[in-house]
Amino acid sequence: MAAVARGPWLPRTWLCRRAGPGCGRHYRAALCAELKQPLAIEEVASRPVRPHEVRVDVHFCGVNFADILVCRGQYQEKPQLPFTPGMEFSGTVLEIGTDVSIVKEGDRVIGVSGFNVMAEECVIDQKVIAATGSDEKCKLAMQKGAQSTVNYSQGSLKEAVRKLVGSAGVNVAIDTVGGDVFLEALRSLAWEGRIVVVGFAGGNIASVPANLLLLKNISAMGLYWGRYKEQSFPVFSRTLSSALQYCQQGRIQPHIGAVFKLEEVNDAFLHVIQRKSTGKVLISLK
Repeated sequence: MAAVARGPWLPRTWLCRRAGPGCGRHYRAALCAELKQPLAIEEVASRPVRPHEVRVDVHFCGVNFADILVCRGQYQEKPQLPFTPGMEFSGTVLEIGTDVSIVKEGDRVIGVSGFNVMAEECVIDQKVIAATGSDEKCKLAMQKGAQSTVNYSQGSLKEAVRKLVGSAGVNVAIDTVGGDVFLEALRSLAWEGRIVVVGFAGGNIASVPANLLLLKNISAMGLYWGRYKEQSFPVFSRTLSSALQYCQQGRIQPHIGAVFKLEEVNDAFLHVIQRKSTGKVLISLK
């Protein structure tokens, strides 16, 4: 059984009550059109899935006290009226976007959403946010499949992430920069989220504020992949084999940012030190 990532509630434009041009098929949904009033069951129009989204045929959805609060306007998140409540669901994948790889049509799934699942179907976002230090790198990240980007050199990473996903935060952050970027990413985590420390390209190693780990039940963990060669070679070997297989299948396409000749090795070092590198920097010996 696969899990589906958090997604936003359906925008108001998609909560249409009658079919318009191109709306296609309809499904039933519980709608909150006015706060503190009974929900109405309406037919709403399906919409096309975007490249990073998944359409689910909902079999069951949970009823939580938070659903009641949001329909009263008493929850910390206040979606725009009208909206469909419902935060957790189970069902079957009907359709996937072109950039989705974690599930396929027909998979049985469970998931959580930022409201929208008290309906016969829901569209869930599989979102990847890339944080980089320049607009050029943001543009490259979008080309490589990120759904959103943040240039952390132009302001608060935490506030930028909040604007993209709301106050709930992100489930997983992978940090290769360290320093203030690590701390901002840590503060952007959702309840029971985790941050994976891969490196310190920014040059500074941050101290972990333990109180943040406690307040949201989040975890910070490290990934020193190269050490698996000594500590657990079967894991090291399997990951290499999987990476090669994914390359052959076209599921991953590593980006080569620059190639230098052996005689230019110092230029290559400087290229990386000056934070100009994107993807992998190579030295050609041929």
